[in-house]
Amino acid sequence: MESDPNLSFMEKLFHLKEANTTVRREVLAGLTTFVSMAYILFVNPQVLGAAGMDKGAVFTATALSAILGSVLMALLANYPIAIAPGLGDNAFFTYSVVLAMGIPWQTAMAGVFMSSILFLLISVLKLRELVIDSIPHDLKLAMASGIGLFIAFVGLQGGGLVTASKSTLVEMGSLTVPTTWLTIFGLVATGLLMAKKVPGSIFIGMVLTTIIGLITKLIPLPKQIISTIPSMKPTFGVGVAHMPDLANPQLWAVVLVFLLVAFFDTAGTLIGLAEQAGFMKDNKMPRIGKALMADSISMLGGAVMGTTPTAAFVESSAGIAVGGRTGLTALVVSAMFAISMFFSPLLSIVTTNVTAPVLIIVGILMAQSMKQIDWTKFEIAMPAFLTIVGMPLTYNISYGFAFGILFYPLTMWAAGRRKEVTPIMYILFFVFILLLYIINILPGK
Repeated sequence: MESDPNLSFMEKLFHLKEANTTVRREVLAGLTTFVSMAYILFVNPQVLGAAGMDKGAVFTATALSAILGSVLMALLANYPIAIAPGLGDNAFFTYSVVLAMGIPWQTAMAGVFMSSILFLLISVLKLRELVIDSIPHDLKLAMASGIGLFIAFVGLQGGGLVTASKSTLVEMGSLTVPTTWLTIFGLVATGLLMAKKVPGSIFIGMVLTTIIGLITKLIPLPKQIISTIPSMKPTFGVGVAHMPDLANPQLWAVVLVFLLVAFFDTAGTLIGLAEQAGFMKDNKMPRIGKALMADSISMLGGAVMGTTPTAAFVESSAGIAVGGRTGLTALVVSAMFAISMFFSPLLSIVTTNVTAPVLIIVGILMAQSMKQIDWTKFEIAMPAFLTIVGMPLTYNISYGFAFGILFYPLTMWAAGRRKEVTPIMYILFFVFILLLYIINILPGK
């Protein structure tokens, strides 16, 4: 019996046997990751639209930048990690830079473009790779765990199980809200499938939740299925055209913040996802240079098209959880983003109540990295703990990362283990002090 030529091509390109996976599993993982992160197609235009940008153009730029980044991640690095515009950066762009500082979005986009150029440069020089390899193993495990708690908190919040409170910051959500019960159904259904070790449990749980939502009319049926792709003309190349605006010294602080936050946000996410998937070898992530290059190029492309910095998406953990282990997963994600440009109304049925159970379940899986941290040594336990709790409690991956980096050299010195702290960790110590200072002196903070 002759071998399938398509399968042979896939095997040669993505090394499926070596990764102990199959085409079917990778496709399922890609679909799961896409459905988990498809919300960015609607959230990003909404956030950037508040800054005055054309929502239709941002929608298209979001999809195309996600396609570019995910294809590059698939073909260059062969990792099951999807890339798309990050939520933290778009919020900073709109609410801190444009609305609080009063900087026109066109000028702010020039700042994004400049930071993207610098970002690509330090990736080419392999500075990012050098930094990531220098981070202690225990802190990398803490980052993976912290990201798990962070996305679980996002899921609890998005699903209505946790809400804001003036007196206690957060509190139990109201069970009188019908959509909250949709989240509960999804969480119970997916949890039971996971406990029974049913293949594709997370994806099946999402499908079941969506069907129940449509039947109960908690999720409205889309008014149409196919729509035309919006033009990018209102945003394409605007950042490049407004580069002369960067003569304003105030804007360079913005450029620096975009650069540093994007640097460490993606670094922390990549490490966390690599730990979850079991890619780490001798405390190093293989092919990380290629993964960082894919991220850098997509960030530059996104800036030209008209969207804020792209980043490795933590929702990739959903695809990894169902077995995604190669770039074929990321390639499927990019294909789904391409299709979504024509079927955008159909994606409206994937509500936060559908994705919330997924984020909570994946958070549980990622939190398992905590068991490998050396909690018996306080000089390790303190920075690791602050990294873990810092991410969900500040609602920012970079802040949690910063807490660990800032305390690690100090506790290691106090414990008489200063020789184990690499020079780069000391450099990061001062870089994060600068980053936190800049962020907190900006107007609107």
